[in-house]
Amino acid sequence: QYLKAAGVICDRTVTIPNAASKEDLLVVHTKKYLKSLKCSLNVAYIAELPPLCLVPNYFVQIGYLRPMRYQTGGSILAGKLALERGWAINIGGGFHHCCSEKGGGFCPYADITLLIQFVFNNFPQKVKNVLIVDLDAHQGNGYERDFIDNENVYIMDVYNRQIYPYDHKAKVAINRRVELLNYTADEEYLRKVDQNLVKALREFKPDLIVYNAGTDILDGDPLGQLSVSAQGIIQRDEIVFSKARQNRIPIIMLTSGGYMKKTAKIIANSIINLRDKELIKGPAKRY
Repeated sequence: QYLKAAGVICDRTVTIPNAASKEDLLVVHTKKYLKSLKCSLNVAYIAELPPLCLVPNYFVQIGYLRPMRYQTGGSILAGKLALERGWAINIGGGFHHCCSEKGGGFCPYADITLLIQFVFNNFPQKVKNVLIVDLDAHQGNGYERDFIDNENVYIMDVYNRQIYPYDHKAKVAINRRVELLNYTADEEYLRKVDQNLVKALREFKPDLIVYNAGTDILDGDPLGQLSVSAQGIIQRDEIVFSKARQNRIPIIMLTSGGYMKKTAKIIANSIINLRDKELIKGPAKRY
């Protein structure tokens, strides 16, 4: 709504994804895990909504999981569009706590693993190496578990080490780990993001960047517990897109976590800023 009001998008310029099908999900997920989602108790655990365990699974599928499958389909589609256009933004997705065999932290599907696997499978000549830049406040333990032994995926994860998920096993997969403390604010946060992204791009030459752009770093967010301002989030997104454009690397942005009503407006303002700075205008011309 905000982006439409600002004239950034209209119904004609938005690409609507299909919901990820069972066949799509099985590219990464186990049959056992998908079957477990037919139990409302299991879904309630993942969604962290205890009352959901009392809801018939038919309604859980329609009201909760089906919208999540559309967001997952959006992430997969964003991979294809980014290679065609140089960039793509899924206003949703970023379910970075879900791996192939286990969900959690509001994340029922491993959309980041899925989109990367789809790109590897369908565009093997274009994409051999993928860089994940995860700037959500939480550690991205889901895809980290999936790519723990994959040398073609480089992971840069900047997160608050004092909050969920405390997944020490998954940390082994992180190539560039930046652990923050509660209430880290703009100056320190932006400096660390900028410096570490520069170092990551020196160490690894990606053909695609998957940017998990959670806004739960916002000051006052009840789950992120960091103290980054709204302007800091806009600057952060500009840093990441600038580096992608300078290096002519296609980039996908997923909006991931954010647990305050005002974050929707901040995301819109950030995308408007990217448009105004011409960071999402035209293709990257790499391919």
